[in-house]
Amino acid sequence: MGGTGEGRQLAEILAADPAYAPLLSFAGRTASLQAPRAPYRVGGFGGVAGLAEFLRAERPAALIDATHPFAAQMSSHAVLAAQLTATPLLRVECPAWRAASGDRWTNVADMPAAAAALGERPRRVFLSVGRLEIDAFRAAPQHDYLVRAVDEFAPGLPRARVLAARGPFAVAAERELLERERIEVVVSKNAGTPATYAKIVAARALGLPVILVARPLLPPAETVDSFAPALAWLAALARRTGAEDGGAPRASDHPAREPRGV
Repeated sequence: MGGTGEGRQLAEILAADPAYAPLLSFAGRTASLQAPRAPYRVGGFGGVAGLAEFLRAERPAALIDATHPFAAQMSSHAVLAAQLTATPLLRVECPAWRAASGDRWTNVADMPAAAAALGERPRRVFLSVGRLEIDAFRAAPQHDYLVRAVDEFAPGLPRARVLAARGPFAVAAERELLERERIEVVVSKNAGTPATYAKIVAARALGLPVILVARPLLPPAETVDSFAPALAWLAALARRTGAEDGGAPRASDHPAREPRGV
């Protein structure tokens, strides 16, 4: 289950290894999807029941949750569906960003709290939270918003412009953007991903305040912080399963191969 750079990297590495047959799943919320160098599908499963049915039909050796840290519903569905089908589950999740010297962070619990933290005085806001979170800021229409998202969309705010762009972003470019747009405050999810950390560094260098939205709580699952330990986990699972079964398990039948399914 993809949605992050780590998930894409993992799927592409596995696709290049004849020992594995990965299938990368995207939720389909991004119109301008960049096709990975791995077999993939696009679209939801139909809740926990639909995902469980998919796992029973495909019989993968493992389920990897490499969705965005804020995709709480998808991660919850993965945990429940894995339990229902006895499918080994691993979550790949970058650690949350931690404040460094010079950071001026206001940590908030959710998007409505972020909108309230902007205050009553109109400000020039760099809103880097994505298309799906914009509704909360309709409660604070007095601000000038520069909204960054992967795809163009109508933000529904009277004083907002959308900047369609896809990371990773460079620090120098982020600093130039913040200066050119005369940004006074940055609003961001605490994604933890290296691809979007440059805006935090740029804000620090310019002395700008950052309103940082905390991650939602997720149900417990075995978790690693990048694709590298995920590869080690898969290798250990393959050894353990092979030893228990007296050989390699039957793979799910993904295109052009029949080795281990992941």
